[in-house]
Amino acid sequence: MGKDTKKKKKQIAILGSTGSIGTQALQVIEEHSDRYEVYCLTANNKVELLAEQAHRFKPAAVVIANEQHYEALRRMMDDMPDVKVFAGKQALDEIVEATPIDIVLTAMVGFAGLSPTIHAIKARKTIALANKETLVVAGELIGKLAAEYRTPILPVDSEHSAIFQSLVGEENNPIEKILLTASGGPFRQKSIDELGTVTKADALRHPTWDMGAKITIDSATMMNKGFEVIEAKWLFGVKASQIQVLVHPQSIVHSAVQFQDGAVKAQLGVPDMRLPIQYAFSFPYRLPLSGSRLDLFAQKLEFFEPDLKKFRCLALAFEAIERGGNMPCIVNAANEVVNRGFLEDRCSFLQMSDIIGEVMQRCPFSPTPDYDTYVQTDAEARRIAAAMLK
Repeated sequence: MGKDTKKKKKQIAILGSTGSIGTQALQVIEEHSDRYEVYCLTANNKVELLAEQAHRFKPAAVVIANEQHYEALRRMMDDMPDVKVFAGKQALDEIVEATPIDIVLTAMVGFAGLSPTIHAIKARKTIALANKETLVVAGELIGKLAAEYRTPILPVDSEHSAIFQSLVGEENNPIEKILLTASGGPFRQKSIDELGTVTKADALRHPTWDMGAKITIDSATMMNKGFEVIEAKWLFGVKASQIQVLVHPQSIVHSAVQFQDGAVKAQLGVPDMRLPIQYAFSFPYRLPLSGSRLDLFAQKLEFFEPDLKKFRCLALAFEAIERGGNMPCIVNAANEVVNRGFLEDRCSFLQMSDIIGEVMQRCPFSPTPDYDTYVQTDAEARRIAAAMLK
């Protein structure tokens, strides 16, 4: 521990600094400003908040992915000439390769996070992975690249961080089963008939987590959990049949691992995303963290089986894993389109899974995709889904 404290401050690039994960990561960095420093902040559209963050944390560079906002951002940064201002997708790919960067937190939402993550891996930066679509879309490719470039990938999702924490010290002990917990979202107790009339306002009222709109809708459909199953397969080298989803409304047990002797190790805590973010930054050390502490006397802990008929998106995700190839990429692309469609009142809650299922049937399947295949698949699946929305 003594040696660790004498090291220079770790330089951190945050891809998606204006989102839920990004803003909480900045809280962690602020709380441990003696250890961490922001090297780069990026956003897609929230130019005012990005500029505000830059003034507060004084990074070496900022990137706005949407080039239409470049001039506005540059004007907002006129009083900070030492901060370089870039725009566009290529700038995201290039900034993560900057020599001073130690850790790249990938907190962008969606397929857009794949390319900069690949560039960061090839630049041998430690990856704090919060962009689940990276592994959903291209888990096999990412795994090969991480092994080739000897790049550590540390999970930031609360569930995968919990599994990771449960596996520390268990490196040579095979996993019998992963117990992946899910809150069940806001519609856990609703019938299929009731789901036919729920609104986006209903879906955005998550009972335990404060997240961005896209992930909150994915939680309501349980597609988010389906994606986490795919992530867990690639992160921990298990089959889909070894992953059991448990609906746990209290969100206290963040996930667990069962070993071949029957022992189960779990990570418990209050719902606070700063903990897995900080653990990814500080691994293998645990640092102090402000906030409330778990009181096991305060509530009972419940666990239920998920209803795959009611939450068809979860069933579709399992189907995608079994088929492999580019099928998870197809599911992810279709889901991004219908998720946005639901938020824009262009489809109903139940229509989301119907459209995704149909896109899985229509989009060309490739059993052995490469990066170019993923890009083509993503575009084609989006085109099909968008046409069905109209």
